[in-house]
Amino acid sequence: NVEVRLVDGDSPANGRVEIKFKERWGTICDEGWDDNDAVVVCRMIGYSDGIAYKNAKYGPGTGPVWLHNVNCNSSEYSIANCNRLDWNSSKCQHSQDAGVFC
Repeated sequence: NVEVRLVDGDSPANGRVEIKFKERWGTICDEGWDDNDAVVVCRMIGYSDGIAYKNAKYGPGTGPVWLHNVNCNSSEYSIANCNRLDWNSSKCQHSQDAGVFC
């Protein structure tokens, strides 16, 4: 089961997306990041809709960049069910951390 949280936003409904994998929090690269992906993240934390932000709008994170090239169609219930490249295979920097506004 994958957990997500939003960090460094100005409310609980927005921020940098952080995802927990192997008991460690990390981030998602913004390559391919769009509103369909944001909707899924927002749904995971109890909201119905979302807008995607790129280029570390909510500041750079730390730890691994767990995912990149996430491609949701907005119907998934978890970001882990979206098409994506392998966990921890990203060469992205934290300046490319994905964010959402739910």
